[in-house]
Amino acid sequence: MSREPKLLEPLSTVVGGVLRLLIGLPVLFAVLGLFDSEVHLNWTGGQACVTVSSTTTGFDDVPWQQLRPGAAVGWHPEYCAESPSGYQQFLTALAARPAHLLVLGGLYLLHRTLRTAEREGVHTERAAAGLRLLGWWLLAGSLLAEFVRANARAALLGTLTEDQPFTVGAWLNLWDAPYLLFLTGLGLLTFARIVRAGAVMREDLEGTV
Repeated sequence: MSREPKLLEPLSTVVGGVLRLLIGLPVLFAVLGLFDSEVHLNWTGGQACVTVSSTTTGFDDVPWQQLRPGAAVGWHPEYCAESPSGYQQFLTALAARPAHLLVLGGLYLLHRTLRTAEREGVHTERAAAGLRLLGWWLLAGSLLAEFVRANARAALLGTLTEDQPFTVGAWLNLWDAPYLLFLTGLGLLTFARIVRAGAVMREDLEGTV
């Protein structure tokens, strides 16, 4: 098979560099942490806070801004734990980690697909299979990651306020549909079919020559 690395640049180089950076940084911090206890990664996901975008509090009298007639200002309440418990820190990390894993796994699958296409060619069965796997990863992974994130945030909110317990309605209010990732996954599945059709045509042409 002919090599086709030029067709995949600069995407191949950028994806490979970002993937190495994301994998190398935790290793670097782990090594530095052996010599300096103050150097560490924050695996807990940061401050234990939940912003409820479905609830808006508004007011008409804003002393620090001049509103035009008929205008009002609103904001979304944010609930935070002053001294997060271990359970609250776990929920905060659980809300953040699935998205990170989704990105890291997606970059790895994309990098592997690009390397395969560079070695064997773009219009091959293996390139099509790589695109199909990446498409399903984004399609199913984005829904699963958002499901976990919404549930973790709803559970965290239940520990911070008494009027919004952890219920189905609570996590639905915190659910943000991953439209872009979902459509990207569908697009990759479509392109996988196109690449596979091109691979079949390529094999037919090579067989007739």
